[in-house]
Amino acid sequence: MKQMQISILALAVMMCGAAAFAQHGHGMSGGMNPAMGEGGSHRMSPNTSMHSSSTHRMTMDQQLTKNTALAGKIADLTKMPAQQACSGFKNLGQCVAAAHVSKNLGITFDCMKADMTGVAAPSSDNCPVSPNVSGKGMSLGKAIQTLSPTSNSKLEGKKANKQAQQDIIDSTNS
Repeated sequence: MKQMQISILALAVMMCGAAAFAQHGHGMSGGMNPAMGEGGSHRMSPNTSMHSSSTHRMTMDQQLTKNTALAGKIADLTKMPAQQACSGFKNLGQCVAAAHVSKNLGITFDCMKADMTGVAAPSSDNCPVSPNVSGKGMSLGKAIQTLSPTSNSKLEGKKANKQAQQDIIDSTNS
């Protein structure tokens, strides 16, 4: 009797799970924040290229054009137009987090961008020489470690990611 109840319960759970799976997109990632770089195919993409692989996805420039509140926040943090500031980043969340680290630690945004995107900063910036500026960008934590060696890069990275996520949430709710 008990084994039969367990079998029925297991079958019910499997059927509910299958129904729930069928209702959602079949992308590789879950329901994370799309602007931070996660989400199914029906959501906004962090794709930075001008040619998107899917007609359902928006480029980062399109996202910034549509989300003027976030574009304004990025411009305030970086002191440059949001599209210019975010060019080269993998996704919008990465750009916003880099902008917060720059502001929080007093690191030049161009130096953060150079280390994270792998594209050299303008020659007018006095950035520490990064061995990684060769087309392959560093993680946020590694860039913090390179540009501000006395900072707790893990803590500062978490703080900036949290600030970026909040900015994105606030800008989509306004």
